[in-house]
Amino acid sequence: MIIVRVPATSANIGPGFDCLGLALNLYNTFYFEETEDGLIIEGCEPSLSNENNLIYISMKKCFKRLGYEIKGIKIKVEHNIPISRGLGSSASCIVAGIIGASEIAKAGLSKEEILEIATEIEGHPDNVAPALFGGITVALQEGNQVYYSKVNIAKPLKFYALVPDFKLSTQQSREVLPKQINFKDGVFNVSRVALLISALNNGELELLKTACADKLHESYRGVLIEGFQSIKEKCKELNCKGVFLSGAGPTVIVLTEDSNEKFYIEISKFLKELDSNWEVKTLNIDFTGAKILKDDTCN
Repeated sequence: MIIVRVPATSANIGPGFDCLGLALNLYNTFYFEETEDGLIIEGCEPSLSNENNLIYISMKKCFKRLGYEIKGIKIKVEHNIPISRGLGSSASCIVAGIIGASEIAKAGLSKEEILEIATEIEGHPDNVAPALFGGITVALQEGNQVYYSKVNIAKPLKFYALVPDFKLSTQQSREVLPKQINFKDGVFNVSRVALLISALNNGELELLKTACADKLHESYRGVLIEGFQSIKEKCKELNCKGVFLSGAGPTVIVLTEDSNEKFYIEISKFLKELDSNWEVKTLNIDFTGAKILKDDTCN
């Protein structure tokens, strides 16, 4: 049996639309086993336990690339990453499926090769890159080539994920985005991305309050999320280092310098005043990325 663990991811980190992402220590675990015939998927809802499952689709893509004829496959999933919440659940399925297929075929694909296949399936590398490599990554695609670089993080960071009980599809979040942007908004984001990477590299955490700002997607997507602006304002009032929409949303990520019990208590109280139910998860950066586990390490 092959066991693969993949971390949750948060794309964009504010201004880095479709190119920045970070890995967080919240994981989905996947179990793969080649069988004599058929397809068995456990741990997914019945509507997804078939050939349209993203894990299986990713495996087939990899098998085809490798020229490997699979007999049958059994897939089991332990879900800890919330689905359709902007925390990279789909990216974890894609990455795990490719790694599982590579291991079954004994192909030994490199992470760079896995990234190429994953990006082809996902359409952009902002989630699959940190899912693979861990940490904070910059990633982009030019033609068929995917380029990535891990960002140096000079000081420890703590993250709080504010996760609502409602879902928001990536397609829905994409549809509200404008077809064109103002030139000043483009400059605004480019400057913030540059400041964000430099501040992380130099440990200048106070600059993150400015660096995490965005004008390309958050204001458009925010209207789909009940209480989004008030949540952001409350987080700033509580002196967080940065606050931004996680990927396409609806999860909101809050960045602090260290564990902040007061923040946790106060933001939990505030969220209870909203109509929807919100859960606060305390998280750290995962620096390892996707990992193949031995049977005795997954308990």
